[in-house]
Amino acid sequence: QVQLVESGGGLVQAGGSLRLSCAASEQTYANYAIGWFRQAPEKEREFVAAISRYGGSKIYADSVKGRFTISRDSAKNTVYLQMNSLKPEDTAVYYCAATPRVGAPRIEKEYDYWGQGTQVTVSS
Repeated sequence: QVQLVESGGGLVQAGGSLRLSCAASEQTYANYAIGWFRQAPEKEREFVAAISRYGGSKIYADSVKGRFTISRDSAKNTVYLQMNSLKPEDTAVYYCAATPRVGAPRIEKEYDYWGQGTQVTVSS
């Protein structure tokens, strides 16, 4: 079973930056694509970004293109989400998820394992 733990959330002012981390099981980390999703109060969970096995492919939601960057460090068994130029509408609980599928899926149902989430709050 793949275990995922998110960290790096917090409170920042609009225009600021945060770097989220998703730590995964070391023996299986490279065999899984990792996606980031977020859920704001009273809203459905939405796709944010994803990275394929070994980091060859990366995709982003239109709302974060040019502001967020996803990457992975195999030596640390960790996937990162660098978030710059944050806006109040980015406020949400951010979750990372893992799937053995090829590519970088953007659909929730394609992911098999999920972390517990980390809160990101952007003030105006």
